[in-house]
Amino acid sequence: MIRRRSALAALASPLLLTGCGGGAEATERRTPSRRPAPAPAHPTSTQPAPRSIPGLGSGRSAEIPARCRQAVVVSGRGSDSPHCTVVLHQRTPDGWQSGPAWPAHNALHGWSAHHMSGDLRSPLGVYTLSDAGGRLPDPGSGLPYHRSGGFRSPGTGFRGEPLEGSFDYVIAIDYNRRPGTTPLDWTRPLGPERGGGVWLHVDHGGPTHGCVSVAKAHMKTLLRTLETHRHPVVVMGHADWLAR
Repeated sequence: MIRRRSALAALASPLLLTGCGGGAEATERRTPSRRPAPAPAHPTSTQPAPRSIPGLGSGRSAEIPARCRQAVVVSGRGSDSPHCTVVLHQRTPDGWQSGPAWPAHNALHGWSAHHMSGDLRSPLGVYTLSDAGGRLPDPGSGLPYHRSGGFRSPGTGFRGEPLEGSFDYVIAIDYNRRPGTTPLDWTRPLGPERGGGVWLHVDHGGPTHGCVSVAKAHMKTLLRTLETHRHPVVVMGHADWLAR
């Protein structure tokens, strides 16, 4: 039984941010998506690009929309593990180009095919990435960016680590949310019992409530690279599930 409670778990009111499985309404400044200056996404290679994303089986690959040109793959260490790896893949005329592998965290208890509010598991699935935001100014996001003081992350996490700065930058994962709105929007199309507020956000050094977290520098890279017109998605789950 876990006796330590994160401050995020205590923010249960819809008037307060809960993130990582929750959400809230807040006043924000919204900026439209902005395309960053062209730059090579990954080092050039003489090796041919694979036609499919490494690590994904035919079932998972089939769930990626044909129009998608960017896929963030979150590969969990195990079905009950909070540790994962994040890789950004970009589709080119020659195939999928893979970026570097970044260490990351997912939910404390791992993964779920039927995520429920409070289960401390991240939802398995392929989800679009439509909106971003954070407490800090827009770093040059290719997605609509919602800046707000509502992106608060007080208290400590499951390992006693401070949560301050976790929501400096976030990208909303379109699980049980309304795309085209701030990540703080409280709308839950599947119902509140199915959770929500599942984001990519800045890593705080420990497991999350349902989100996926990577280092701050990597969040800035994602924000500056993902672009609305390239229809980005996240493919997330433990490695065995991804391989199906």
